Amino acid sequence: MTALKSGILLISDPFLKDPNFLRTVVFLCEHQEQGSFGFIVNKPIDLTLQDVIQDAEGLLIPLSEGGPVQKDTLHFLHRRPDLIEGGIEVIDHIFWSGDFAQTLALLHSGELPPSDIRFFIGYSGWGESQLQQEVDDKSWITGIAKNQLIFNSDIPAIWKESLNELGGEYRQMVNYPIDPQLN
Repeated sequence: MTALKSGILLISDPFLKDPNFLRTVVFLCEHQEQGSFGFIVNKPIDLTLQDVIQDAEGLLIPLSEGGPVQKDTLHFLHRRPDLIEGGIEVIDHIFWSGDFAQTLALLHSGELPPSDIRFFIGYSGWGESQLQQEVDDKSWITGIAKNQLIFNSDIPAIWKESLNELGGEYRQMVNYPIDPQLN
């Protein structure tokens, strides 16, 4: 088990019943005593950037649901601090946010490939001690975040891939039914 800190993965237990987090992987961007937040990285939605941002016409970059909090907000992770100013480094080569106008211009010009950025509607958040309690209750399995996993183009496969990376007993979990009573 990896300790709770910024830059780790929260992999939902196969039997977690919360529909917001069913078979999800959250990239934890910040973990402090006052609370934590991150983005679900494996929950694509049927929208593109041009569907939600007026100045993004022609940018058919898929969006993901970042979580159930503030679904009227747009966030992004990227791995191009050499191009996008003002981002906050979460872990090596994964940055949260940055200059949005600059980001749009770089996407329009083709200088920033869509494979180097992920956009999210909303975010996942926990109040003081809430996330630690959920981990203690075995709702989440913690793992180490890797660049290739966060920016994986096969977004729905990230949950299974995260468990497979942990090895051992976790590899078996990818085959568990969502509801074992139906087995």
